[in-house]
Amino acid sequence: MREYLLVLLTAAMTTYLLGGVFRRLALRVGAVARVRERDVHAVPIPYFGGLAMLGGYAVATLLAAHLPFLGRHSVVTSDSVAILIGGAVICAVGVVDDLIELSAMAKMAGQVLAAGVVVLNGVRTYWIALPNRIIALDPATSILITVLFILVCTNAINFVDGLDGLASGVVAIGAIAFFSYTYLLAVQQNLVLATTASLVTIAVSGIAIGFLPHNFHPARMFMGDSGAMLLGLLMAVSTISLTGQFDSSAVHTAGRGIIAYYLPILLPLAALALPLLDLVLAYGRRTMAGTWWFVADKKHLHHRLMQRGHSQVRAVMLMYLWAAVTAFGSTAIGLVGTWWVVAGVVLAVAVAVVLTFSGTKQVLVAPAPEAPLETAGPGGTAGPGPG
Repeated sequence: MREYLLVLLTAAMTTYLLGGVFRRLALRVGAVARVRERDVHAVPIPYFGGLAMLGGYAVATLLAAHLPFLGRHSVVTSDSVAILIGGAVICAVGVVDDLIELSAMAKMAGQVLAAGVVVLNGVRTYWIALPNRIIALDPATSILITVLFILVCTNAINFVDGLDGLASGVVAIGAIAFFSYTYLLAVQQNLVLATTASLVTIAVSGIAIGFLPHNFHPARMFMGDSGAMLLGLLMAVSTISLTGQFDSSAVHTAGRGIIAYYLPILLPLAALALPLLDLVLAYGRRTMAGTWWFVADKKHLHHRLMQRGHSQVRAVMLMYLWAAVTAFGSTAIGLVGTWWVVAGVVLAVAVAVVLTFSGTKQVLVAPAPEAPLETAGPGGTAGPGPG
């Protein structure tokens, strides 16, 4: 655990320090989020938060490779290098988009390229474990499922990146819950504590926490597509690493029967519940309206909270609450599963529902005041993602 905590702190501090460096660079080259009709910020905000997070993840990963415990497990270190390369590719695609605003198809091509880099280096779903048998996937099916899942998670995080501090906070909560599950599960089952899923999720927690001081309302910096797609890819591959490379039949969870087999699949998804729900709702809503799924609107979950009268900060805190309830609630049920844990989760859901719908009214979303932009260089281009 000490090495994991060191990785967390290293990722957080490196990301925080690099945030100021890349903020100044974004201002110098004009990589700023101009105010658009669907945005809630009132003045242009610099991008390149994704570069800071990539730097934090890279330093944390390289550190882990040289630690006495994590560094001696070749599977973990080799997977981490492959994931880092894929992260660099998708972050580069995001930087280009932040500068010149790529088309949706060009951006998706970049996402497929990054997913391909990860898959070709061996990080993919090899099997699906069921209660009575394990379904081994042929190479073509394995690659297809892995790439599609990475695309879904990448765009889900990109969609939820619509308010100051929202995406980074939600991802931090989900990643910490996911790490808690992978680590405590290994302790319970006397498995090896050094896993790719644990290392990636603790590093993701660090970079999200380290970026949050720059990004919480009023934001001084946006992660842009480079950061949102990076976080999405990292969360996806951590899930793939657990669900595709972990034998569910090895989990001896007395008294919980068939549920035990599905926990490694369901719990990682619970960590991404809000972004995935927002993505599904957006796809259905836009399809029903006769538009493409990537055509932006102002009807995401965070927009609807603000339309009900919540301030931007309150809307973000409510999203944090729902993320914590789903992620940590699922983790607690999966690891403990007693009636009082289930009762506690139900109570938490009830509190979240009351806070979401209490004292609200229908209002139009008005731009909230933001931190002033420092003048340095020409203006920029696009906003903080399609959401």
